[in-house]
Amino acid sequence: MNTDTDTDTDTDTDTDAQAHGQRLARLIREAIAAAGGAMPFDRFMDLALYAPGLGYYVAGAPKLGPAGDFVTAPELSPLFGRCLAAQCSEVLVALGGGDVLEFGAGSGALAAELLPALARLRTLPEQYLILEPSPDLAQRQRHLLAQRIPELLPRVRWIETLPQRLRGLVLANEVIDAMPVHRFCIGADGGVQEVLVEADGDGFRERAAEPVSAPLAPAVRALQAAGLAMSTGYCSEVNLRAAPWIQALSARLEAGMALLIDYGYPQAEYYLPERRCGTLMCHYRHQAHDDPFANIGLQDITAHVDFTAVARAGTQAGLTLAGYTSQANFLLGCGIDDLMAEFADDPMALLDLTAGVKQLLLPSAMGERFQVLALTRHLAPPAGQWRGFALRDLSDRLWAGPLA
Repeated sequence: MNTDTDTDTDTDTDTDAQAHGQRLARLIREAIAAAGGAMPFDRFMDLALYAPGLGYYVAGAPKLGPAGDFVTAPELSPLFGRCLAAQCSEVLVALGGGDVLEFGAGSGALAAELLPALARLRTLPEQYLILEPSPDLAQRQRHLLAQRIPELLPRVRWIETLPQRLRGLVLANEVIDAMPVHRFCIGADGGVQEVLVEADGDGFRERAAEPVSAPLAPAVRALQAAGLAMSTGYCSEVNLRAAPWIQALSARLEAGMALLIDYGYPQAEYYLPERRCGTLMCHYRHQAHDDPFANIGLQDITAHVDFTAVARAGTQAGLTLAGYTSQANFLLGCGIDDLMAEFADDPMALLDLTAGVKQLLLPSAMGERFQVLALTRHLAPPAGQWRGFALRDLSDRLWAGPLA
């Protein structure tokens, strides 16, 4: 191996990444200047992640897997997609057929496992739609699916906007956490302040000021009416984009289920007093930290999901809350232990699968940190409860008051 050549390549890659970050930082500073010297945090996050050609999710660098910045459940184990297939199959049978729509399909790993599993269950969707905002990721998805499931590729269609009508199952795995959020603090006088972003030389800084985003203060006051986010100096986030997204989805879902999987909490746990700095997290080369102004354009920026707010938005939009549980409970309900048992005669394969399954199930990994929520329209479970929520439905936790 020519070590010098490898070093030169790494140096070139780092130089290109640095130049990319500088271009995006200039664009954000220009937007801040145009806004009068400061912008709401959600606008900064939007540009950092989605600015055309420059934002983290739309630029060309690898994001998922060992060469990227983080790993999602479909990359950890093929059994994740096969478990979801069990729930998808149950929905498609209850509907008598339909489509599957996946939001933000990442590397394409979920579709690559889900579709063959549905084929084995003889419940393939009429179409597998992928709504992917990143042209780079869409290209990677096409490449992976063409390699892995060429025989099923004709069923897959990439779309740019929500279809006008949808009958089937909607999948959103780690989608809501990537929506830009507003950040707020409680001032010394008890008033709501909005976190704004302003330029600081070549970088950025934040400051708290009177809210400039009209919906923010009412949203925080609603939390306070429930006994949350009360103390001076308390800071956190509110996702004001999730509800309109769910409303748009509801308007198009004629019948079916929306299955939302993400890390987050019920509202009473999200805004616990000890969580006074919020939940904002950044991911860069498999390291997590809390500085959204580092590695501009080169790192992911996320916030945990308030599942109570998501469930409330769904029911207000005319959908039915059909289940809420931890990822571990959901996967066990969908038969992940049975899938593991199929490899009992192949010790090496079983050993290989075990490491990924532990990451999916263990409370210290993804098992309890990730939650699953189902919203339905004109769809009843065939046996009283959908299988993913049959082991333990925790929907009552969504409406619990502040924890003691």
